[in-house]
Amino acid sequence: MSIHTPKIEKKVTLSTIAQMKGVEPITMVTAYDALFAQLFDKEVEMILVGDSLNMSFFGKEDTLSATMDQMIYHTQAVCNGASSALVVFDMPFGSYTSVQKAIESATRCYQETQAQAVKIEGGKERAYIVEALTQNSIAVLGHIGLMPQYVRADGGYKVRGKDQADIDSLVEDAIALEKAGAFAIVVEGVKSEASKAITETIRIPTIGIGAGNATDGQVLVWSDMFGFFEAFTPKFVKQYMDGATQIREGMQHYRDEVKGREFPSEAYTY
Repeated sequence: MSIHTPKIEKKVTLSTIAQMKGVEPITMVTAYDALFAQLFDKEVEMILVGDSLNMSFFGKEDTLSATMDQMIYHTQAVCNGASSALVVFDMPFGSYTSVQKAIESATRCYQETQAQAVKIEGGKERAYIVEALTQNSIAVLGHIGLMPQYVRADGGYKVRGKDQADIDSLVEDAIALEKAGAFAIVVEGVKSEASKAITETIRIPTIGIGAGNATDGQVLVWSDMFGFFEAFTPKFVKQYMDGATQIREGMQHYRDEVKGREFPSEAYTY
C-alpha cells in the first residue's frame, strides 16, 4: 500500500540530497516549462530539465540535436515555476567535449539560469570533466549505464550490467565520478544487481531510471509517466495516467460544443 507523503515546503539544496542517502528515497522528474514545473514543485525533491525534450516535445528521434540555447530557454522557464525543488540542467550533446568547453557551457548555464547543478553523461572517461567543473564551483549530477547521448556510438539503447565484468565496470564508473566530486549519480537502464552494487559501494546518492528498486531515488520523464508520449513506452515506465487519451477526449468535447454552438454559453459570455 502506498503512503501519502507531505509536500516539500523547504528549499531543497545539495546538502538535502546528500543527507537523504540511506534515509529516504529521492524523487525526481523532468520538466521543460514553468507551468509543469509549478505543478511538480513541492511534490519532488529534484527537477531535471532533460534533453529528452528533444524527443518528447520537438519530435526528434534522439536527444543529440538539442542545443545550449534550447536548454537555457527551457531551464529559465522551469526555474520560473519551481521554488522548492532543486533544478538540474542537462548538458546537451557536444557541450562538454573538453574541459574548456564544459566550463564555458556550465558557466553560461549558471549565469543565465537559476539551475543549481548540471548533469553530464559518462563514467571514468568523463571524470576529469566532472572534476574540472566541481573545482570551479559547479555542482555535477553524474549519469552512467544506458546513456542516451551515446545511442549512435553504442548502436542503440542497450541494458547494462548483464554480467559481472560489466557490473564491475559500472561500479568503477561510479567510484570515479564520486572521487571527481559529483553530488549524485543517475543510473539508467541497468540490471538491478548492478544498481544495487553501485548504490552500496558509493557514499553519494544514486537516482535510478530503469535500474530497479535498490537505488537511493527514482527519476522519470513526465510525458512518459503521464501517458503523453506515445511513440513508445520503455519497460521501466509506469504510467500514472493516460494523459493523451484524456486530452483527446477533452478536445473532442470542445470541438463538439463549438460546432454545435453550445460553447460559449451564457455562463461564459460577458
